[in-house]
Amino acid sequence: MHDFQAPPDLFANRTILVTGASDGIGRAAAISYASLGAQVILLGRSQEKLAAVYDHIEQAGYPQPAMLPMDLAYATPEQYQQLATMLTNEFGHLDGLLLNAAVLGDITPLEQYEIGTWDHVMATNLRSNFMMIQGLLPVLRLAQQANIIMTTSSVGRQGRAYWGAYAVSKAGIESLCQIWAAELGNTSRIRVNCINPGATRTLMRLHAYPAENPENLRRPEEILSLYHYLMCEASAGVNGTSMDAQPVS
Repeated sequence: MHDFQAPPDLFANRTILVTGASDGIGRAAAISYASLGAQVILLGRSQEKLAAVYDHIEQAGYPQPAMLPMDLAYATPEQYQQLATMLTNEFGHLDGLLLNAAVLGDITPLEQYEIGTWDHVMATNLRSNFMMIQGLLPVLRLAQQANIIMTTSSVGRQGRAYWGAYAVSKAGIESLCQIWAAELGNTSRIRVNCINPGATRTLMRLHAYPAENPENLRRPEEILSLYHYLMCEASAGVNGTSMDAQPVS
């Protein structure tokens, strides 16, 4: 898994949607999927940042991507239905879905946690994952085989003091992954798994650990083997699991 070597055309003729594609791991994964032949749909809040990723992919000569500015914290069921209709009309089906978008919220005691921040974290990190999968099931079912990757965290597996809404949202992701996998596993060709990226050189990590030296962390581009593995047929039969992109040595 972690030493999986992706062939150059691994995702040829595949369509993969990546949320949080404007920065960090989402950006790196989107560019990597495109480099392996996928037509990537870039979804994120910042149109300017998405445009930069779009230009990078296009200038590299990879398949032309699509760009969808969208704030998942405020998206409605109707917007997800419209998204599914657009994807069906434009691409015919959806082969992959990487749900990577998330916000950190506050690192503070629960006793002092601001309710508005709590709601925003839960809406972005957890509710949007549920609504995105539910809304896009019709277009995912049009693929011969579709793979969904959700993004978890070590604090979602074991609660940690001061991590508040972020930890709770990731614990919800763990459960949501298992439920979707169990419900879809026997009745469709859709698999659902989780990846914990681990300590990676991203802006979110910098905000969470401002005293940490980022030079000691792996870059997003260096942890993508598992993202390739779980998004292709090499992982056939793997469903409802939660894996670490950086295994503990």
